[in-house]
Amino acid sequence: MKQKTLFIALLIFFSTGLKAQNIYNLQQGRATSIRGLSVVNNNVAWVSGSKGTIAITTDGGTNWAWQQIKGYEQSEFRDIEAFSDKEAVIISSGSPAYILKTVDGGITWSVKFKKTDVAYFLDATDFIDKKHGFVLGDPIDGKFLLLETIDGGNTWHSAINPPAALKDEGAFAASGTCLRVNGLITIVTGGSYSRLLISPVKNNSWVDKPLPLTNGAASRGAFSIAYGRHQTVITGGDYTKDKQTDSVAYIVPQQKSKFKNNTPVIGPAGFQSCVEYISGDTFLSTGTPGSNITNDGGKTWRKIDGVSYNVCRKAKKGNLVLLAGDGGKIGILKF
Repeated sequence: MKQKTLFIALLIFFSTGLKAQNIYNLQQGRATSIRGLSVVNNNVAWVSGSKGTIAITTDGGTNWAWQQIKGYEQSEFRDIEAFSDKEAVIISSGSPAYILKTVDGGITWSVKFKKTDVAYFLDATDFIDKKHGFVLGDPIDGKFLLLETIDGGNTWHSAINPPAALKDEGAFAASGTCLRVNGLITIVTGGSYSRLLISPVKNNSWVDKPLPLTNGAASRGAFSIAYGRHQTVITGGDYTKDKQTDSVAYIVPQQKSKFKNNTPVIGPAGFQSCVEYISGDTFLSTGTPGSNITNDGGKTWRKIDGVSYNVCRKAKKGNLVLLAGDGGKIGILKF
C-alpha cells in the first residue's frame, strides 16, 4: 500500500513539473522573420532577422529596442552572437554575404567581412569565448566554408582544413545552431546526406558520422545540435512536411569521443529547426509545428506549445530561455 501511495505521489510530482513548462508570448506583429537569437544573461538578449532587422532587450525580454540597419534593409541576418548589451556580431545569408559588428549597442555597425560572390552563403556562427569564433557557410569547391576569428570578430580568415562536403550536402541557416563550438567544432548537415562532422578546435582533423535522419532532398536533414550533460541531441526533419514525426531527433551520447546513434522512444511532434540544452537531462526543441521538451535526455519528448518558432536559446550566464520566429514573434519559456 505504501509503495502504491509513493508511486502515485511521484506521478503527481512529475506530472506537475511537466505542466509547469510553458511558453508565453512577449512580442509579435513585426515584418521580420527572426532566426538569430543570442541570450547573454537573464537581462540581455539580441535577435536578428530578415529585412535587416535586429532588436535588443536589457530587461529579460519585457521590452525590446528594434532597428532596421540602414543600408542593409534587404539583408537576411540569420544568426547573431552577442557578448554584452553593447557588443554583438551578426551574419547575413544570401548575397552579398556580410559579417557586421557593433560595440555601441547597435547604434553603429561596421563591416568585418563581405563577399559579393553568390557562392558565399553563411549559415551560422558560434564562439568559444569573446575572442575566438567561427562562421559556417555552404560548401564551395567541395569544402564547407569555415571562417575563423581570434580577435572578437574584427578580422576573419579561412580556417585551416575545413571539412569536405559530399555531393549536394549542405547546412541549414534555420536557427544558427547547425554549428556548435566548445572543445570541439561540431557541424550537422542535410540535403543529400545527413552527417555529424567533428574536429578539435586546434589542428582541424575531421571525423564524420552518418546520421539516421531523413535526407535525400534539399529540405531534409539535421538542422540543429545541442550539447547536454550526458547526451548530444540533434533535431531536424523535412521542413516541407513539418508534421511528420519520424526521423526528427536523435541522441548521441558522448563517450570518449565515440558517438552512438539512438532514436527516441517518443520523438518531437514534427520538424524541429532548433534544439537547446536547458539543464540536467532537459532539452527544449522548436520548429514550425510547435515546441517540445524532454526531461530524460532525449528518450521521450512532449509537445508543450503549438506556436511556430524558428529558434530557442538559453542564457550563457543565467536561466533565461527565449524563442523567436516569423512575424517578429518572441516567446519565453517558464518553469
